[in-house]
Amino acid sequence: MDLSAHIRSIPDYPKPGILFRDITTLLADARAFRRAVDELVQPFAGRRIAKVAGIEARGFILGGAVAHQLSAGFLPVRKKGKLPAETLRQTYALEYGTDEVEIHADAVAPGETVLLIDDLIATGGTAEAAITLLRRANADVVGAAFVIDLPDLGGSKRIEAMNVPVQSLVSFPGH
Repeated sequence: MDLSAHIRSIPDYPKPGILFRDITTLLADARAFRRAVDELVQPFAGRRIAKVAGIEARGFILGGAVAHQLSAGFLPVRKKGKLPAETLRQTYALEYGTDEVEIHADAVAPGETVLLIDDLIATGGTAEAAITLLRRANADVVGAAFVIDLPDLGGSKRIEAMNVPVQSLVSFPGH
């Protein structure tokens, strides 16, 4: 099954010049969704993954399904101010300004193995912040997996430079 055929491309969203890769069409197709989850799980099957960390928001959908398949817990990586208990926070740079992601301070036990999941990796800023945050919590980040890679933007290389192996299911040129 060609998963890229199930991903909708929307030109000039959220701003002119951007070609948005929309996975909601993949998620809506039961067979494609199942295939994507199976392919995200496959490289990590048989490994002891304690937690799957999903980046808000599409990473929650994929990460929950992957965690279920791996018999692992799920850990949400949220935008600032969304978690109710004590948090750890990491700031990261955006094109114009900064943003922050958080996890609960007690979300990971020291040394627990964590797999990071999101729908897409572009520049890698959010994934890098999530990995830094997880490492601050003493997690062992054993991999990062994405449905889509935009390799021209360099995010995968940025994450691999952090000694975190990257898996992606499809790649698209450009941004």
